[in-house]
Amino acid sequence: MKQFKNLFFVSLILLCWLFISCKTTKVPEGWSLVWKEKFNQKKNFDSKVWSKIPRGKSDWNNYMTDFDSCYAMREGKLVLRGIVNQVQPNDTAPYLTGGVYTKGKKAFINGRIEICAKLNAAKGAWPAIWMLPEKAAWPSGGEIDIMERLNNDSIAYQTVHSHYTYTLGITENPKSHSTGPIYPDRYNVYAVEMYPDSLSFYINDMHTFTYPRIQTKEEGQDPVNQPFYLLIDMQLGGSWVGAVGPEDLPVEMEVDWVHFYQRKSKK
Repeated sequence: MKQFKNLFFVSLILLCWLFISCKTTKVPEGWSLVWKEKFNQKKNFDSKVWSKIPRGKSDWNNYMTDFDSCYAMREGKLVLRGIVNQVQPNDTAPYLTGGVYTKGKKAFINGRIEICAKLNAAKGAWPAIWMLPEKAAWPSGGEIDIMERLNNDSIAYQTVHSHYTYTLGITENPKSHSTGPIYPDRYNVYAVEMYPDSLSFYINDMHTFTYPRIQTKEEGQDPVNQPFYLLIDMQLGGSWVGAVGPEDLPVEMEVDWVHFYQRKSKK
């Protein structure tokens, strides 16, 4: 009976740990871990790698701010918030959001990138983890959406954008998008494998789809073989996600870690 109680206690601890953090993942077979971000800084994220995303005019960045209340380092995690703007009287934006990127500081090519994050829900919440090219314009340079979640969905969206898919509107040959189930109230691991001729997407190690290079007379079908930087942001509202529910705010996006792997060389 005592052994049963001990086993139950250990199981309960492990179950709770799954809810508050990502489990330690094994290095995927055939890959070597070459860089990781654990977000274990006490006060601020590593400014040698990350910068706060400046405000822009698009749906995804029109509420971005460097206001400290939208950022936190908490228990080894980066916290990005979306809040009602009741604190910046000189800022006319109704909401404020936090986001970071590695632009100009760290780029990724030909490898597997994984991000462990928990996405808290709210009406109009639009957290995203994605990549843009360091030296090419959008959309011709491409865009890799590793994760987008809308509102309180129990799925995440993964998409490839380019001149071919966006400007020409060719999204089914090859298929440029998919969805996968997530644990809405837990941490999930989102990943993409970047190859010279394709992108393969995963959620919690489940393969969702692969976007390959194909033979076509159209331009811009496969712009992915170039350095990309990483963006992680907590956005609110827009034409895709819909109106914001201020009664649901503040809302948080909690990022546990980022891992980048490259293929082991064959001996």
